[in-house]
Amino acid sequence: MASIASPQHTAPAAALPARFGFRSGERGTHASRSIMLADLSQLLASTPASATRDDYRAAILDENALGKGTASTRLWSWKKLRELYGLDPRLAVFRCFRQLWEVDSAGRPLLAILCACARDPLLRTSATLILQTPLGSALSSGDFAQAMAQAAPDRFSPKTLQSIGRNLLASWTQSGHLSGGKTRQRIHPNLSPEAVVYALALGRLAGARGQLLFSTFWTALLDAPAEALYDLAAVASQRGSIDLRRIGSVVDVGFPRLLTPEEEVALRESP
Repeated sequence: MASIASPQHTAPAAALPARFGFRSGERGTHASRSIMLADLSQLLASTPASATRDDYRAAILDENALGKGTASTRLWSWKKLRELYGLDPRLAVFRCFRQLWEVDSAGRPLLAILCACARDPLLRTSATLILQTPLGSALSSGDFAQAMAQAAPDRFSPKTLQSIGRNLLASWTQSGHLSGGKTRQRIHPNLSPEAVVYALALGRLAGARGQLLFSTFWTALLDAPAEALYDLAAVASQRGSIDLRRIGSVVDVGFPRLLTPEEEVALRESP
């Protein structure tokens, strides 16, 4: 395992813009849940792409789209999925995610981990351990618990650290960064053009632009060389998902189909 994290492998230290749907702070969903990929997939399969926050809430609580046994488990699932993903098209982080989810079945695990990292500080912090672990090396829940204890000394009880470790191990397995089975080994996740687009969009929403969009924390989560990301971004541009212009070292990426004019103005006016 590498001893020093590259800047792009380290979770953003500054608070991310909450107006776009990022969540910062000390609390995180992974103290009690993983990224809940199966529940998320079931929810999105039962709701249209145009669904509102109230529609998602009704699907879980009133229609029991997730098939939960009690009202309390339905409410708990709604709360945790909302924490992890936002479930509100007014939030750019979620709206872009949902739009790309609709056209990308192969890359959905990566889309989910990207969105959850934008929303859960605990998961975001744990990414350094994943990205520093060489391919083929094993990771356990104890490794994640130890990493979180080192990142936030004296913040969590031993019992909470055990829970966080188990949930983080499950999440990075669901995303495709770890293999399944009894021994979890570091592997490459399944990459898609849409996952690249979403990582670029998150980078833009976090304040990056131009060539720097390809060397952010979000693109690091894709676990691929820069040229591979450029190639997949070019494919996405041909499909109309983004506008990509690259001439030598000059790179410009536009998101006219993902970001609203109001969001674009806010980003241009931000320092």
